[in-house]
Amino acid sequence: MNTPPCKPFIEVANIYKSYGSIAVLKGISMTIQAGDVACIIGPSGSGKSTLLRCLNGLVSVDRGTIRVDDFSVELLQSEKELVPLRHKVSMVFQQYNLFPHKTVLQNIMMAPIQVLGHNKQDVHERAVKLLAKVQLSGKENAYPGELSGGQQQRVAIARALAMQPEIILFDEVTAALDPEMVQEVLNVIRDLASEGMTCVLVTHEMRFAQQVADQVFFTDGGVMVEHGAPDRFFNNPSDPRLKSFLAKVL
Repeated sequence: MNTPPCKPFIEVANIYKSYGSIAVLKGISMTIQAGDVACIIGPSGSGKSTLLRCLNGLVSVDRGTIRVDDFSVELLQSEKELVPLRHKVSMVFQQYNLFPHKTVLQNIMMAPIQVLGHNKQDVHERAVKLLAKVQLSGKENAYPGELSGGQQQRVAIARALAMQPEIILFDEVTAALDPEMVQEVLNVIRDLASEGMTCVLVTHEMRFAQQVADQVFFTDGGVMVEHGAPDRFFNNPSDPRLKSFLAKVL
């Protein structure tokens, strides 16, 4: 008896997005299974970050559908409607977006208390454990300005995890870091992936994508050009645009 295929955790079908006369996404489709690590690569301006923002409703689509678990994201209009989705889907940005006048601990605790209404003591305990998870124990009372870029980005990851999500979106989270800080952030993401967290990354870190991803997607000009498992994707690409891109970045 054949086992039916698992329903994708994330299913994007033929989405379009334009800003004025500029078409950014032109009919993109993709599916991601629960527990997968999906990396989205491509040249600058190819729609990668916009695609990522569409997944948690930060950017609305002009047409097409986005299903995340049981949420039809394109139908969610108000912030109130989006709160349950943001509980399930957290996002980490290239710029850390930490509040400079609040301590590390306060930065991590704010959203679970204010957005989700969680108990302050429970959130405090969770935040301390998350700082240990991202190798920042002892930094609870530090301010962002006292931390390196890599440390600030790890705080941002802990803040995303404090929402207890099932999916984390990473938008070029190492792009603003000095090279020696990149690895410490990638190690945290690698640990999350090994624990079964569903991760979707827009990234320029090709070696990381080769080692960690279950699927790699290549966008160019707002179109999903090619996708596949990393071994075939990197070693035997079929589309000429992907071949040309990989020749420049590998």
